[in-house]
Amino acid sequence: MNPVIQDVTDRIAERSLASRTAYLERIRREAEAARAKGPARAHLGCANLAHGFAGASAEDKPALRGTAKPGVAIVTSYNDMLSAHQPYETYPPELKAAVRAAGGVAQVAGGVPAMCDGITQGRAGMELSLYSRDVIAMSAAIALSHDMFDASLLLGVCDKIVPGLFIGALHFGHLPAIFVPAGPMTSGLPNKVKARTRQLFAEGKVGRDELLDAEAKSYHSPGTCTFYGTANSNQALMEVMGLHLPGSTFVNPHTELRHALTAAAGRRAVEITAHGDAYTPIGELVDEKSIVNACVALLATGGSTNHTLHLVAMAAAAGIVLTWDDLARLSEVVPSLTKIYPNGQADVNHFRDAGGMQVLIGDLIDEGLLHADVMTVAGPGLDRYREAPELVDGELVWSPVTGGSADLDVLRPVAKPFSADGGIHMLAGNLGRAVSKVSAVKPEHLVIEAPAKVFDDQLDLLKAFETGELDGQDFVAVIRYQGPSANGMPELHKLTPPLAVLLDRGQRVAIVTDGRMSGASGKVPAAIHLSPEAADGGPIALVREGDVIRLDSAAGTLELLVPAEELARRTPEGRPLSDAQWVGTGRELFAAFRRMAGHAEQGAGIFGVSGAESPHHGPGLGFPAEAGSSHLETGAPLGARPAGLAR
Repeated sequence: MNPVIQDVTDRIAERSLASRTAYLERIRREAEAARAKGPARAHLGCANLAHGFAGASAEDKPALRGTAKPGVAIVTSYNDMLSAHQPYETYPPELKAAVRAAGGVAQVAGGVPAMCDGITQGRAGMELSLYSRDVIAMSAAIALSHDMFDASLLLGVCDKIVPGLFIGALHFGHLPAIFVPAGPMTSGLPNKVKARTRQLFAEGKVGRDELLDAEAKSYHSPGTCTFYGTANSNQALMEVMGLHLPGSTFVNPHTELRHALTAAAGRRAVEITAHGDAYTPIGELVDEKSIVNACVALLATGGSTNHTLHLVAMAAAAGIVLTWDDLARLSEVVPSLTKIYPNGQADVNHFRDAGGMQVLIGDLIDEGLLHADVMTVAGPGLDRYREAPELVDGELVWSPVTGGSADLDVLRPVAKPFSADGGIHMLAGNLGRAVSKVSAVKPEHLVIEAPAKVFDDQLDLLKAFETGELDGQDFVAVIRYQGPSANGMPELHKLTPPLAVLLDRGQRVAIVTDGRMSGASGKVPAAIHLSPEAADGGPIALVREGDVIRLDSAAGTLELLVPAEELARRTPEGRPLSDAQWVGTGRELFAAFRRMAGHAEQGAGIFGVSGAESPHHGPGLGFPAEAGSSHLETGAPLGARPAGLAR
């Protein structure tokens, strides 16, 4: 192993010892009971069980009434509005048939919400997006809470859906779980053309019809959007963590191979229950090594910055404390190996055709950058994920991929990377800690020192662009009160086209925000996820119009160039909306989430570290402010937290 990879893994394990031990003790008690007592539903009372199979088909009802066959839960994010989730319409009957053939019985245990950040960009609904991750986790827990099941099949693709399902499943860590992907849509309008059309529209050079036509040609059919944003980053991470079947990630929907892989996932779910010979509970599979593997894959592929939040929260669900410092250290030794839009012009189909996950994983293992000695749903060892699936005479088989990349413009080996370090950098300075995605930013734009233009709403920046107020000048756009405690930490992707226009005109511009940018963003240099956020009294609330800010993504620094004594005299400007103001589009239903949301560094969620439920244990994640209060209405200073919480 690369010594830095091993050192980071060891540090995570040491830091997580108490919580991880407590978590494992709990799920192992549950696992022991499951292995000793047979299928879970066998221990329900007669009335309970009768409710559990009353609606089943005539074919499945006898099996559910009996107590011999393992039960498999299907938890689905299907809806037919979102292209990525539309293919899941046919999955339940396919999976039920496969589970039945393997000697089990499957039921759709529940559904989870799946919202689309692409639809809600720049709108009030986006302020619920990050919160939906924790709603999904709770929804998955409700689905699995019926004690009918011995394994789960998790159907999810996009931004918050996979992390939410992952967190929910880990709270039933004694159950095996397999993520079943739907695959990307086929390639449409080239990403370069789409991005250019967006900029032309921002400049007023093309109209709505031309823009809508370009977008429709890009997002054109069932399947995941083909750029390498959060959805496809999710899929890559599930494969490298061994939670997909090998090679199943980027197979297009509604193909024979896709259907064969779906059926294979159903069969495998039965084989890895506690009542088979290959018991693989998700709480054991997800360990410190697999979490580090996910971080390495994220960095090597220049994946979505959203995962600097999600991975922290996902690890916490397994009792593992992951920090931004871990990601920063890993980024120093993990090279950038892919160029997939927005980091390049290729899409995920091109990446797959260049060798995809099999070539990437194999090379990272050979170079000591991935832990190969891990559990996976396919069996022990990550080397299984060097194999690619194919249909031979109608039968699904896996064959080793022995060659390297078929397209070095898209996928490169560790020996000849696109850059020597990872595509995501961590920043620190007197403004706090932030994340910067550098893989899509030109080298000449990695450093900027310019006056601040301060906005408390992204719409104000868009208006300033439209009226020409931003023309002909260098600046750092500061967009604050966009954190999880303020308004749910919306993505600010709609700012990318207008700022990219200014960048192309020769202006030097950048973004500093306590909000998020989309996984599709990248051309404009940005310091995002700034922590602590403005609503918690972070220094970003002290920035004044015209203050000079230096953002150096290469060196990892973010500085407000104002004397310390001057900053000490300042008081925060602006405030987040009150609960009374934060209404409409259902936002008022989530006021409690605003009060409970943890810092971005802590995963920006409302749950604690599993095994460390006491709010005084370790770094903690998402512990609430004083009950019944909001950031605006509490008498405590902005940023106040219960006594005893370590940052």
